[in-house]
Amino acid sequence: MRWEKLTTNEFAGLDRSIPVVLNVAAIEQHGPHLAIDTDVAIGGHFLDRLEARMGDQVLILPQVKVCCSEHHMEFAGTLSIRHETFLAYVGDILESVVRHGFTNIVLFNSHGGNQAIGQVLLETFGSRHRDCRMAMLTWWRLAAPELEAIRESGFAGVNHACEFETSLMLLAAPDSVRRELIGDMSYVETFDWANADMIRAARGALFRTMHQMSGGTGVVGDPSTATAAKGERITEAVVDQMERVIASLAKAN
Repeated sequence: MRWEKLTTNEFAGLDRSIPVVLNVAAIEQHGPHLAIDTDVAIGGHFLDRLEARMGDQVLILPQVKVCCSEHHMEFAGTLSIRHETFLAYVGDILESVVRHGFTNIVLFNSHGGNQAIGQVLLETFGSRHRDCRMAMLTWWRLAAPELEAIRESGFAGVNHACEFETSLMLLAAPDSVRRELIGDMSYVETFDWANADMIRAARGALFRTMHQMSGGTGVVGDPSTATAAKGERITEAVVDQMERVIASLAKAN
């Protein structure tokens, strides 16, 4: 069920414990083969599948498409906002939700650069609204064990414009993929304690721009192993876990 498709009168009949989901995404470069709206398209794809399963058991807010992508700004077309702007703007949207009486909020993240500030929002907003539940879900972390079983690439093969994101776009928006420009593995290693990918975390964090991580290609990972069939497996794994978490929030009231 989509927030913006309801009339104001129709809100009166809604159970205020219904989980409300807000996707935060990104408009940023995704190498030569994927469009700049990739994180938006992937987030929207998961939400479409979730809505198809859960119907009026979930309330989905309009996506926040432009978020924190400063580390991609060396690549043309990327749009970004400051972390402070994210905290204020996304926080204000969620304040509106709470003022209308909703008590279960899920921040659903489809972009790596939103993770840190999303956690800050989770903790600051949650501490102010202790009569509500707020959760943050980043899709590749949410289904990490299941996704590890799906991947074919080795370490660093799933990162950005990679095996997973390219597979999802081949499924969700195949006409947008520049297939002839899909390349091979691209990842510039750094200190052993800071090397990481989507699923396999590092021991410590080191700031690097996407230009540094990709060696200028804009791709971090191995898109050559991507298929639409794999995109379907990824989708099922992620949406299974989304449904489980969201259903558990609703039942807890």
